[in-house]
Amino acid sequence: MQTQTLVDRVPHILFLYWVIKIASTTLGETGADMFSMTYDIGYGNTIVLFMGLFVVLLSIKLMMKRYDPILYWLTFTATAIAGTAISDFIDRTLGLGYTGGSLLLVTLLMLILLGWYIKEKSINVECITTTRAEVFYWMAFLLANTLGTAAGDFLADELGMGFAQSAILISTILALLALFHYKTSVSKVLLFWLAFVLTRPFGATFGDLLTKTHEKGGLDLGTVGSSLFFMIVLIIAIREEVKREKFLTCPSSNR
Repeated sequence: MQTQTLVDRVPHILFLYWVIKIASTTLGETGADMFSMTYDIGYGNTIVLFMGLFVVLLSIKLMMKRYDPILYWLTFTATAIAGTAISDFIDRTLGLGYTGGSLLLVTLLMLILLGWYIKEKSINVECITTTRAEVFYWMAFLLANTLGTAAGDFLADELGMGFAQSAILISTILALLALFHYKTSVSKVLLFWLAFVLTRPFGATFGDLLTKTHEKGGLDLGTVGSSLFFMIVLIIAIREEVKREKFLTCPSSNR
């Protein structure tokens, strides 16, 4: 048995990962609303802008063939903002509604994960060493971020729970998933994807709680101020990530 060490292209899933992820997804909610509504460029133009940015950043990321914290999280944040705008476009502009939009996105995400598993024999998100696997990785992340926005809107609006109650409910479920992760033998990959999708509606509902008016159940802090706040949080957290790990590897055994 010969062991070969391969360069990992994505971060390890540690506590700091989730801190940055939640900050990024919340920024995705407030940022998308800032561009589409506050600056009134619309969902379609916001999608084109940030999908274009995502494609450019991902192209650079794929060429690097390694994990770079700054580029990784810039790419991720682009998916979060684009995902929010895509979700709003599907739900509102196309008229599918929160339920129909969520079902559509769940189906698409399952198809991507199935294709990923068929091609790579794994959907492990901590060890990505090939371009094909990384493309599946980012396609799944984009859809999961979009689904999270639709799910958050479904809870807050369709079920009438409001932003605060939705955030509390999702926080409770996330705490249970963390408990399962550390105390049970439930698949860590399954728990990751459940947590990944759920942190998106947490960010969405928390972002809406901050930005929406008092009449709509929010704190009325505005999209610009909230986006700047989470951008600062994101920059500080990524700075810590840069200090912690710059070059990651995955062990791979070959006969």
